[in-house]
Amino acid sequence: MSAALTAAERASRVKLMIFDVDGVLTDGGLLFTAAGDAMKSFNSLDGHGVKLLGEAGIATAIITGRRSEIVAARAKEMKIAHLFQGVENKLAVFADLIASLGLTADACGYMGDDWPDLPVMLRCGFATAPANAHPEVIARAHWVAEARGGHGAVREVCDAILRAQRRYDALLAAACGA
Repeated sequence: MSAALTAAERASRVKLMIFDVDGVLTDGGLLFTAAGDAMKSFNSLDGHGVKLLGEAGIATAIITGRRSEIVAARAKEMKIAHLFQGVENKLAVFADLIASLGLTADACGYMGDDWPDLPVMLRCGFATAPANAHPEVIARAHWVAEARGGHGAVREVCDAILRAQRRYDALLAAACGA
């Protein structure tokens, strides 16, 4: 019988990283204008981390239960090609997505923060969570960020994947002009 994989070993296999939105890419707060329009706050460090995954050849996706033009705009800005909003059954969307990309669940990572994320987290190869995720999610994650959702947790997991795949240093050197 083989030993369980470490979080770094799991991260080294990721070819597709999927994110929830509220509580992961945002702090989970929902702001509304007097007219009833929703607003969300995103972290620029998180966005750059997602872009770095793309530069390293790692596909990215969002699967979220809510529907928002704000999320669509942010996904486009981060160059996330696979966006699924208004999703009630995240596992079905996950299964369809990986089938369409010719991937196995083991080659996928997912960052979620609450119970609706658990079905995908329990099947993907690298289940991750922000520090302030629900305790049941944290208990089932392979890796937990030190940062809270919307405050750098996504950047942490992106950096962890890039380090595990030995791509971090080259990307950093390129950013420094080396």
